[in-house]
Amino acid sequence: MTRKTAADFEPEVLKLFDKYVHGIIPRREFLKNAAKFAVAGVTAEGLLEALNPKFAEAQEVQGNDPRIKAQYVEYPSPAGYGTLRGYLVQPANASGKLPTVLVVHENRGLNPHIEDVTRRLALDGFIAFAPDALFPLGGYPGDEDKARDLFTKLDQNKTREDFVAAAAILKKLPQGNGKVGVTGFCYGGGISNFLATRIPDLAAAVPFYGNQPAPEEAAKIKAPLLIHYAENDERINAGWPKYETALKAAGVKYEAYIYPGTQHGFNNNTTPRFDANASKLAWSRTVAFFKQHLKA
Repeated sequence: MTRKTAADFEPEVLKLFDKYVHGIIPRREFLKNAAKFAVAGVTAEGLLEALNPKFAEAQEVQGNDPRIKAQYVEYPSPAGYGTLRGYLVQPANASGKLPTVLVVHENRGLNPHIEDVTRRLALDGFIAFAPDALFPLGGYPGDEDKARDLFTKLDQNKTREDFVAAAAILKKLPQGNGKVGVTGFCYGGGISNFLATRIPDLAAAVPFYGNQPAPEEAAKIKAPLLIHYAENDERINAGWPKYETALKAAGVKYEAYIYPGTQHGFNNNTTPRFDANASKLAWSRTVAFFKQHLKA
């Protein structure tokens, strides 16, 4: 079966889906407004199902791949929720201390896609750690709608502290080389930007289509940034001009790319918003950036 792409959907349907995914509109409102675009026997429910993630079909690296070692681990987070849990993955046969990368998920917690991304980073030679912000509420529930609802119940101040703690854990990890980078997607992109303002010795940050911090926070950033945006993403891109101005004024080293013709979430290969060419380019830039800046 041929996988659908963003081109198979009306632009307005994609905008509605973006609002639904980010909790701006409820499911019923998506269905109501998408119904006008349901043609040729395809219902609004069918449109939503076609746009929702297909984790199994998109998986690139199996959890039991012999090239990696993967485990779920718990660490203390005194300033956050007390204990954080995440997915720690490293190359199976690496020698010497390795660079480390913190992976921050979207607004649905540690789902199978983010676990797959974490494994990909391990195959690229990094120790990668992906915390689950939903752990204090029972963890990722295995259902995207339930996960999204749970996410709204988090105390974001505590959650941000959990990610700060996760970066500190990576810095002290015995197998690591003491250099920590962070990457994240959507919500995780915003957290990546936040951590760059919060952690003075962060070695690199790579936010994918994430919310920007307040312009005055840019002066706190010491880490080099590699910033990825989708062209068709008005909600996120609206904050970029002020952020870029602030980064320039603060003398922050950054690279920023806007990928033509892409949708928010273009790196997520579980949905039709995925853009294979843009994702491949963005990921190659990300890996090269981390290899450059996370050397011992």
